[in-house]
Amino acid sequence: QVQVVESGGGLVQPGGSLRLSCAASVITLGLYDMGWYRQAPGKQRELVARITTGGTIYYGDFVKGRFTISRDDAKKTVYLQMNSLKSEDTAVYLCNAHFTRGRGDYWGQGTQVTVAS
Repeated sequence: QVQVVESGGGLVQPGGSLRLSCAASVITLGLYDMGWYRQAPGKQRELVARITTGGTIYYGDFVKGRFTISRDDAKKTVYLQMNSLKSEDTAVYLCNAHFTRGRGDYWGQGTQVTVAS
């Protein structure tokens, strides 16, 4: 069973930065599209950023150049660098691993990001 584990969340002041990490217990991360999503209380889960096996990147409209997703397949880890954080970025951030060669869609438990002064 594939496990996806997020880390790096915490409390940060508005305008600050955080770097989230997502480690996946897979044999070859290069076979997975990887994504970061977030869910705030009372709101639907939304895409933050996604990076495909070929390196194509998608961001949610609200990112507006503030976040950067990257992947290190050798380390089986995906990162989300978040800068210029706003209070509205407060949410649980979840990592998703989508197997591109067949069935397999895996989620982590999430890491809390709180932006407050």
